Amino acid sequence: MRIAFTHNLRTLPTVAQAEFDSPETIDALVAALERLGHEVTRVDVTAPLPEVVAQLRDIAPDLVFNTAEGTRGPHREALYPAVFEELDLNYTGSTPHTCVVTLDKHLTKRVVADAGVPVPRGMLVTATSPLPGDFPLPAFIKPNFEGSSKGVTSRSLCRTREELEGRLAEMLVTYGDGVLVEEFIDGVDVVVPYLAGACPEHADALEASGYVFGLDTGGIYDYAAKNEDYDAVTVVTPAPLPAATRLELRRLAGLAFQALQVRDLARVDFRVRPDGSAVFLELNALPSLEPGASIYESAALVGLTTIDAVLATVIASAQKRRPAAKPRRSRSTSVKVGLIYNLRRQANDEAEAEFDSEGTVEALAAAIRSHGHEVLRLEAGPELPRLLQAGAFDIAFNIAEGYRGRGREALVPALLELHQIEYTGSDPVTLALTLDKGLAKRIIRSAGLHSAASVVMRTGREALAPGMEYPLMVKPIAEGSSKGVFANNVVHDREELIAAVGQNLARYRQPALVEAFLSGREFTIGVLGESRLRVLPPLEVIFTSGSKTPIYGYDEKKSSEGVRFECPPKELDRKLAKELETTAKRCFKALGCRDVARIDFRLDAQGRVNFIECNPLPGLAPGWSDLCVIGEAAGMDYKALVGAILQPGLKRLRDARRRAKSGTATAE
Repeated sequence: MRIAFTHNLRTLPTVAQAEFDSPETIDALVAALERLGHEVTRVDVTAPLPEVVAQLRDIAPDLVFNTAEGTRGPHREALYPAVFEELDLNYTGSTPHTCVVTLDKHLTKRVVADAGVPVPRGMLVTATSPLPGDFPLPAFIKPNFEGSSKGVTSRSLCRTREELEGRLAEMLVTYGDGVLVEEFIDGVDVVVPYLAGACPEHADALEASGYVFGLDTGGIYDYAAKNEDYDAVTVVTPAPLPAATRLELRRLAGLAFQALQVRDLARVDFRVRPDGSAVFLELNALPSLEPGASIYESAALVGLTTIDAVLATVIASAQKRRPAAKPRRSRSTSVKVGLIYNLRRQANDEAEAEFDSEGTVEALAAAIRSHGHEVLRLEAGPELPRLLQAGAFDIAFNIAEGYRGRGREALVPALLELHQIEYTGSDPVTLALTLDKGLAKRIIRSAGLHSAASVVMRTGREALAPGMEYPLMVKPIAEGSSKGVFANNVVHDREELIAAVGQNLARYRQPALVEAFLSGREFTIGVLGESRLRVLPPLEVIFTSGSKTPIYGYDEKKSSEGVRFECPPKELDRKLAKELETTAKRCFKALGCRDVARIDFRLDAQGRVNFIECNPLPGLAPGWSDLCVIGEAAGMDYKALVGAILQPGLKRLRDARRRAKSGTATAE
């Protein structure tokens, strides 16, 4: 069966991404689905919604396995199920209606209370509906529309009126949609998972699980315990409670599952008092499926002892809603793609360093075919203009670098535009501009962004720009793949500068870009999309050579000696992560990029993010090129990455065809 696995990938350890799936969880789920014999395509819904929709249409899955939490708003968990229904796709999990209700904790309690499930006394507080002055103490405060214990800390338990009012005022600033204030229930937290078809005698409510804390939480399973100190929390199944209490928990959970009309899988959280009575806290219609989660622990007690078995049960439940014999959709969006490239024939020839190997070209062709398209391979040589005239394909996937000259990368897109053929990637203007590093830096500075002070030299004797001090970096002005960037290109005086520029002129026959050496950390970031951009997690180049002026040059790219890579970086604070993301978007837009680019940054001595260069034709060697490594860290396998690059071009092709058809109809 063809499965689209929709998810939000956690790329940073931030509160905003607390509910997202880690790369390890995604890998574990995909591996389990593949062991079950399914063809799985990963779909990270963090991409712009039109791209997600286009990708789903392209995949035409038999089933969507959904763990996507959404990114914003009190209806975020319902967005993707609603999209699946609009696209007539069968999917795992609850309906949009159930997702909306269960994300609203206050509304959920009203529904389950009507079904006979005990709930704590409480009210939803907003800016326009303040808390009454006589609300009983102690009280517990938490966001009404959040999961993963967001906003829950030791200060959530308020024992005095002053604590309650102060904490409430703070919470309303952060969680403006509403804050839930409830009576505090003294007791312990337990969870009851739901797995459709696994335990019908208990309305498919599995055995309750409890927690053992290896740290002092004050009796509260707060955000820190759930997301930061999780190694100190142990899931215990069955929960260390009397058998009668556990049986009552399953009965109450069954009532809640039925009242909220959950499907396939879910989880109910209870608080159990010392006397054994239970109070409903919330229901999660998208429960955690990370290895070791309570649903696996409880499912094992009914014979489902592996992740594979649990996922198979979820899929079987979802498939009952759609007969297995339903005809498979055809991929109506199939087109013929012209893959245009320059082939590397000499592995160690610097002149062909930017060209692609036969293995890369064939991997690209296979990835494009996996999306249902036909591929025509076209090498970008002298015969290309004649081949374009034949109109043998619908859209070009362009990775051609060109042979010589400052405008070489722009030649193929210019030819495609001459023949009115749609293509992927940036247009000729952007490709010519970004290849000239000096011009690109001028554009970036004019956009108000930082880039190291620089000057273009043709002799090495030109005056330095104001403020430029040694050490300086010398590189060819219009080369890629770090050609011409070596350790001795970092110069420390005028004599070394003249020598390095002279060597550059002799070897590459083009001016040299001389710029201030940046001493800080180095990052490269992939950006995908056209109108709405998706920034992939940064890859950090970590220098291990011990040099005082380390660089990521030609030799390092070939051998990886003296450097190692982290994606995402282990030590990246929120402020810097946000600055890198924002700067990458601004650079992408300022340079007129579209569909894909990889942008390099380095911090200066003051810790500011400085633009180094932009590559709108990034390498796509699977498992090797920086963008492919970044894509894998973002939960995108090679097939998904290639599909994401192709998708905006396909949209432009469809739009052009609609306009042409509309124009023909109007003329008639």
